[in-house]
Amino acid sequence: MQINGGKLVVATPDPFNHEAIADVQRVTNLKVSPIVSSKTDVARFIREFFGFHHSISAAENLFSQRGVDLGNLERFVKLGNMDEPPATDQHIVNAVDHLFSYAFDQKASDIHIEPKRDICLVRMRIDGALHTVYKLPKKLHNAVVSRIKNLSALDMAEKRRPQDGRIKMLKKDQEVEIRVSTIPVAFGEKVVMRIMDPEILLQDLESLGFTPADLKKYKKLITMPFGIVLVTGPTGSGKSTTLYSSLRMLSSPEVNITTIEDPIEMIHEEFNQIGVQPAIDVTFGSVLRNIMRQDPDIIMVGEIRDLETAQAAVQAALTGHLVLSTLHTNDAVSTVFRLLDLGIPPYLIHSALAGVVAQRLVRKICPHCVQPFEMDRRELADLGLFVPGDGPLKLKHGKGCMKCRNTGYSGRAGIYEILAYTRGVKQLTTRNSNLGDMRKAAREQGLIPLRENGIEKMLKGQTTYQEILRVTWEQA
Repeated sequence: MQINGGKLVVATPDPFNHEAIADVQRVTNLKVSPIVSSKTDVARFIREFFGFHHSISAAENLFSQRGVDLGNLERFVKLGNMDEPPATDQHIVNAVDHLFSYAFDQKASDIHIEPKRDICLVRMRIDGALHTVYKLPKKLHNAVVSRIKNLSALDMAEKRRPQDGRIKMLKKDQEVEIRVSTIPVAFGEKVVMRIMDPEILLQDLESLGFTPADLKKYKKLITMPFGIVLVTGPTGSGKSTTLYSSLRMLSSPEVNITTIEDPIEMIHEEFNQIGVQPAIDVTFGSVLRNIMRQDPDIIMVGEIRDLETAQAAVQAALTGHLVLSTLHTNDAVSTVFRLLDLGIPPYLIHSALAGVVAQRLVRKICPHCVQPFEMDRRELADLGLFVPGDGPLKLKHGKGCMKCRNTGYSGRAGIYEILAYTRGVKQLTTRNSNLGDMRKAAREQGLIPLRENGIEKMLKGQTTYQEILRVTWEQA
């Protein structure tokens, strides 16, 4: 329900139920403007809102004695612990279960539970942006955190050190991995939970956002018999989804796929997955050397961070293995320079590197509130988005609605920059390589930069110019 123009907007599956509408008007003293919604949607919203708030209110009422909160660093003296509910309280169990259910429904990638001075803030990252979804009473914070620690097999008594754990849950008969991280902050323990949803991590390559030409190039890279294929981009740019989806496409009974991850993002029984454990010297580099005796066909290395890992990956590629990995670089061409900076000689890069994929994620326009509009090409050009031709451009944007939390966006798609490491680019890979010259050579051999790839999606009405400007930049 919402108030619009002095009228109370009410969602109902039966707009002709005049008796119920009259009852609402009598109770609220507002004129009712009914809108049609499905019965399942109405029931879901009632369950989400009233079910969760009932659990929170019940837990708060049970432990309503005033006490001094001191799971924080402000040096108060805390007398007793009687005002906090236990983690086993049924209302707390119901509230935490609801948080997970709501996150699944909203397709959230992360859940943040943050202690503040007077409240416990619950935020969820949806389509790459954090949204505040609940503000809970502060006295319930410790109980909620303890319940999550219990589910993830963490030490509930340890509140001074960071801890990491994981939870496996069922979501519509499908297993979902949840990575849990706790860390002490000023007002208590903050918890962040990363949701590793198979629906997101294991997709068909066609659904990730590749253009037909880019998809053809990428499939050619990952079906090579040997070589290194690197996926680059900042944290949260969809690299794990690209790699997992690629491995699923390549997976078959005839192929031995081994992954080395820190930590294992999502357990998948078709892959042989190894978790890095630096405390016992199980590092990317050391494991890479050992798995060469495991007869692998395809190796996925979570990230190339140092010279040891890079040298082991190059050695694996040179001995006839396909190696997929990630690097943190801004674009595809600068990845070659990153390998040089790590200390890999140019002649080894020539022999081992097959190609590089740089990527970002842009939010897609919400299909429920999409609207067309016109924009002058010169105005776009002033912003750095150049579209050839004359006259205004017909673009689209989202007005904002309940379906998209009034953001105008729903879901995300990738934009890509694919560099096939061809002879022309190899010739420019030396200790004294020039970035501008290499970019020019790559463009001449068919590389489409990230920004141009994004502009193509904008012109097709899939995303907005604001999103393209947010995730890309002009290359010098």
